[in-house]
Amino acid sequence: MSEIIRVFALGGMDENGKCLYIIEVNKDLFVIEAGLKYPDRTNPGVDAIIPDYSFLKENKDRVKAYIITHGHDDQIGSLPFIYRDVPAPIYASAATIAIIKAYSKRLNIENNYQFFPVLPTSTFKVAGREFNFFQTVHAIMDSSGFAMATDQGYVVYSGDFLVEYNANKNYKHDLNALARIAEKDILLLLSESAGADKPGYTSPNHRLTPHISNLLQDAKGRVFIALFNQSVYNFEEVVALCVSSGKKIIFYDNETADFIKTFTDFGGINIPKANLASLDDLLRLRAQDIVVVMMSPGERVYNKIAELATHENEDKRVVVGPGDTFIVACPSAPAFEILATDAVDELYRTGADVVNIKRKQIASMHAQEEDLKMMLSLLKPRFYLPIKGEYRQLIANAKIAVGMGVGLSHNNIFVMDNGMVLQIENRKGRILPALDNIKSGDLLIDGIGVGDVGATVISERQKLSDDGVIVMGLTVSKTENKIVAGPDVQMRGFVFVKESDNILRELTSLFVNGVTDYLTNPKGSMDDLKTTIADKCFRYVRRETGKSPMILPIVVEID
Repeated sequence: MSEIIRVFALGGMDENGKCLYIIEVNKDLFVIEAGLKYPDRTNPGVDAIIPDYSFLKENKDRVKAYIITHGHDDQIGSLPFIYRDVPAPIYASAATIAIIKAYSKRLNIENNYQFFPVLPTSTFKVAGREFNFFQTVHAIMDSSGFAMATDQGYVVYSGDFLVEYNANKNYKHDLNALARIAEKDILLLLSESAGADKPGYTSPNHRLTPHISNLLQDAKGRVFIALFNQSVYNFEEVVALCVSSGKKIIFYDNETADFIKTFTDFGGINIPKANLASLDDLLRLRAQDIVVVMMSPGERVYNKIAELATHENEDKRVVVGPGDTFIVACPSAPAFEILATDAVDELYRTGADVVNIKRKQIASMHAQEEDLKMMLSLLKPRFYLPIKGEYRQLIANAKIAVGMGVGLSHNNIFVMDNGMVLQIENRKGRILPALDNIKSGDLLIDGIGVGDVGATVISERQKLSDDGVIVMGLTVSKTENKIVAGPDVQMRGFVFVKESDNILRELTSLFVNGVTDYLTNPKGSMDDLKTTIADKCFRYVRRETGKSPMILPIVVEID
């Protein structure tokens, strides 16, 4: 009897980020990636969003390993939180392990990780099962995909990749390793979809060098460059250009320096000492010899840019102004467009020469149409599962596969959502009925809390953001059964209308009358009273102003 293979996602389907895929063979669970995604404006105050991993907690004894293919937040961001509840061996490259350790330290989460370092191209066994890793080219070093052996054939996970050939050992499209895997019987290919809706090859449009080489060579003053810390590939391009032009690299802040130190400590990145300087040298060196590198994840890089441009940055020695060149080499994601636009606008006000590199000029380092065709034509899988992308990207990936002429059609290509289960048994694949779906969803990270923030809290934050808050307070004496202090009514973030004095008087009257009636003829609890007063005041404010502020009655009891 053949093994029963089930494949499903707790995150990463029909969304950007939060990748977590599970390959189940008989009873063994192999967790592929454990990432996060960053919130948008609909989640105020939330730091990050990770997958609901209750399934893993309920089945933690069956989890044999975490396979992490590279060190981006959407691959590792939820691992420290999940690992506390579901420990298991972690297989990853040295670069990825270093990033996981640094990330956990930054979160102040101390997990006793069990790491198994693997080379980006290598073969090893997990729970007695063969895994063949193959190195890929992506925005961060030592990225990989893998092929996992089953008795029905190999399950291949593409990882994040693009087709490129270069001399940098950190970024290698290992076609030889892929060719060896292609000689095997490929049962299922899981392939990323983040760039599937874009024509052509990603390379060479992902390279930063053509856009900045002349700028660095010809700059008469200092050059500032802002990068996402995910873009280590682009940082290495900056290093190469600085070495060739004799420039000195200065890290903008400790966060940037510490992030790069993660890679220099184990030899992943080599920056010649002659091309490094510190912030203490900022005013000593010639302006035309200086390149200041600023790096940060997500929206934080735009916050740094805005703070520097408005002189609100912590280190006042760092100032940008006329004579400087500022290269914004971090094209914004849709969730950060407004923040990015505002930050760049502030840069223009400084008088610096601003070069804003947009997404149309530099491609994201994900497989586009021709890259995906290469993988499909080489591996010719029996079944195909597009992963990692929004729904339109998953569909685009599926359409590419249909047109390849390698035996793929709507019968053996599966477009799924989080929680849906693909089962392969006796080399026959099908999506299981909805009743067999795995629980999936979002857990919101707020500070150190995991899942503490729910829909109600988010709704309240949104209401505060949109319409403000009205706080009403007074003090009552239990023994005298009367109001002894107050009332005091405060409004914050609430838009006043011309009749604001009338609104204030009416709210005060509703508050005092409600409390007085309660003291005279108590009915229910004090909490019931506060709820009743809040409802009455809310309906009045809504009727008069059309606004929906949060209303908080506070009654302090003494004696």
